[in-house]
Amino acid sequence: MKRDGTHETINREKLFRGLVKACEKRPVSMDRLDRAVEEILAELHKDHILECPSDMIGKKVMDKLHSIDPVAYVRYVSVYRKFEDVSEFIREIQSLDTRSHSDPMQRALFRE
Repeated sequence: MKRDGTHETINREKLFRGLVKACEKRPVSMDRLDRAVEEILAELHKDHILECPSDMIGKKVMDKLHSIDPVAYVRYVSVYRKFEDVSEFIREIQSLDTRSHSDPMQRALFRE
């Protein structure tokens, strides 16, 4: 179910295109994005959800992008959350940087 209340079947290609757009000019392979789409769809099917709000799908996409590429993640989040000004970007990047310090597998975005 979309934000405006309309219903739409989950479209694998649309999901893939969104990931590709977020990862444009980033060192992320198409195979990795294809696997991410499959993982998202598998998670939705695993939960036996017949209908889900689009924000649930958006959150799953954000989680995947967060683990794949932090720049792609911020790109996606900025569109998904409809950032209005630079301060929203800054807050998101700072929260991402804070999370990366707690996750030893996540590379640092900024050097001090």
